[in-house]
Amino acid sequence: MRWRSSGDPPTVRRVVVAREFDRKFGEDLLRSLPASPAVYLFRDEKGKVLYVGKAKDVRRRLSGYRNASRRKAHRKMRTLVKKASSVEVRVQETERAALLEENALIRELRPRYNVDGSYSFLYPSIGVGERAGQVLLCFTTRVESWDGLGFRWYGSFRSRLRAKDAFDALIDLVTRLGHREPRTRMPELPRARGARVVGVRRLEPGHVSSLHRFLGGESRDALREISLALLEKPAARRDASEVQEALERLAAFYETDLAKLRSALGQLGREIAFVPQQERDALFIETRPL
Repeated sequence: MRWRSSGDPPTVRRVVVAREFDRKFGEDLLRSLPASPAVYLFRDEKGKVLYVGKAKDVRRRLSGYRNASRRKAHRKMRTLVKKASSVEVRVQETERAALLEENALIRELRPRYNVDGSYSFLYPSIGVGERAGQVLLCFTTRVESWDGLGFRWYGSFRSRLRAKDAFDALIDLVTRLGHREPRTRMPELPRARGARVVGVRRLEPGHVSSLHRFLGGESRDALREISLALLEKPAARRDASEVQEALERLAAFYETDLAKLRSALGQLGREIAFVPQQERDALFIETRPL
């Protein structure tokens, strides 16, 4: 059998990784570790944390790094063994405790090789506010910038892409039910990077109520109420395919994000359909089955 790739075969490469692992972290490291939940921190030569991970069985997890092969799935493991100078293990009482500790450390340290959870400050929210006959809809990652404008917030959402797509679909439908306000009639708004605000007038109270119930994950029927109201609008009937597409995008967002957030908050007895960015991941860790 011939090897298509150049260099040593995978078995030899695994030996090289294992030797480097033992040289850096100690030949007795794995034997000294318990088969328990833990978080582990890979650090560089200056002590800076490169990566934070969690494990149900930390001995088994770190043995995976020692025995990493040339498979693509093991690339990150090989990189960390190569880049790190030390590894710190913090044993936890339970797997859930390990998950929460991992989440807190990633938010605090933002390690170079962690992606998920490192930038929770970018998790967006959607707000609905009412003032002087206007309904304001806002998409932002900085809800604190909008104090005083009467917004009720929903989120925060981990996927900016899904939330922004849902917001765009919502604006498409709501501006068909009411009349979009020109910028000159909008209140003075803060300058928040990446935010978007749209004002709508002549939106019936029942439609606003449907918006709140939909975004709060209370009932998917709220979306049906909006669709029925659109049937009375000639322009919406004319653009039926576009309206249907927007409704389908919102229905998908309800299932992937709104209903799940509502369920997680409900499990902890929280009635407000909003969770701050820094608490969002921890909320789902606390309520997920293990």
